[in-house]
Amino acid sequence: MLKADGFDEAIIGIARTCDRDDVIAYDANKCIQILVNNHDMSDEEALEYFTFNVEGCYVGEGTPVFVWEADITEFEYVK
Repeated sequence: MLKADGFDEAIIGIARTCDRDDVIAYDANKCIQILVNNHDMSDEEALEYFTFNVEGCYVGEGTPVFVWEADITEFEYVK
């Protein structure tokens, strides 16, 4: 499993899915807050940097996943 440099405080667990190796799961909002707090970025700058340079970066097998909070009532159940 690969780690996103500088975001250890945002780790929320391990993501597991069929036919893939486990990967580290991060809270996306905590990652953005880390950028704001530790790198003197505005909220907008941190969001743009995060989505392009962190979340949008595939570094091969083991690339971490980033979890965004969502209202589960917006989704349908599989039957």
